[in-house]
Amino acid sequence: MPRFHYFHDPLFVAGWLAYGINRCLIKPHVAPGFMMFHFNDLWLIPCALPPVLWLHAHLGLRAQDAPPQPSEIAGHLVFWSLLFEWILPKAMHSSGDPVDVAAYVIGAVIAGLWWHRQRWFAACSRQH
Repeated sequence: MPRFHYFHDPLFVAGWLAYGINRCLIKPHVAPGFMMFHFNDLWLIPCALPPVLWLHAHLGLRAQDAPPQPSEIAGHLVFWSLLFEWILPKAMHSSGDPVDVAAYVIGAVIAGLWWHRQRWFAACSRQH
């Protein structure tokens, strides 16, 4: 299994660039909609999970430097979805947005496919 490069992962870097470009250059100039409210939510797992897993590895909580496992992706997806869309909104007397959770899920699925692309390509090439 290939080594995961945490802060140097291309999806992590692309996500931070996309987030910054959207936040600073696009959002101020667009009407309310996807780019304003949900685009950056797609990047939650690709941008937040690598630093958390790096921290886990350095604290001895993660034994390998493999790409994020599906259980790690799903566990953090559930945790952050509950935190950002249920716990914090309740504490701040506001409401969570289920569309945000859908964006987190889409980003997590894309990230999981990216991080395990070699496995999928190998499986596809064995079938043909």
